[in-house]
Formats: sequence, C-alpha cells, structure tokens
Amino acid sequence: MAEETAALKVVRDEENNRYEAWSGDALAGIAAYRERGDRTVFTHTEVEADFEGMGIAKALAAEALDDVVRRGRVIVPLCPFIADYLRKHDQYEEHVRWPEATA
Repeated sequence: MAEETAALKVVRDEENNRYEAWSGDALAGIAAYRERGDRTVFTHTEVEADFEGMGIAKALAAEALDDVVRRGRVIVPLCPFIADYLRKHDQYEEHVRWPEATA
C-alpha cells in the first residue's frame, strides 16, 4: 500500500476539469471540479476498481486541495468524499466555503 501511494503522481488536468492520480502509466483516480470565479467546486471523486483500498483517494484529495490553496482559490466541497476529508483535516478550514443546505 505505501509503495503504491509513494509512486502516485497527481496532476491537474485543466482541459477536463479534474485532478488525476496516476500510478505509473495507469489512471488510478480522479477528482472532478468546476471553477467559478475564485472558487474551485469539487463535484466527484472516483478511484478505479484495481486501485481501491490503497489510499489513492486520500492522496488525491490532499494533493488537489493543496494545489487549490497554493493557487489562492476557495474550496467548495459538493463531493461527499472531499467534504468528509475536509472535516477530518482542519488545516484547510480557512479556505473552505461550505455549500448552502438545500431544502
């Protein structure tokens, strides 16, 4: 497991509005987003079946969120996985705008 995540490379694919986690030349997972003004709205996170249970989603979330913060943007977590990750990692708190609850 540690070996898989150590070899993991996360890149921002601006053309497809997603962060991609690559293990070698295999796409292991994605975190999709939309950009609205100064906000990066995370909409969906998915890990390929062959990579489940290896910590890929957590590593992907950390790298994606760190990139958003480095670029001075605001995080909006619509994706349940990203929202859960943010609740467990309070270092991002000042950069997060939680979506309004819908009735």
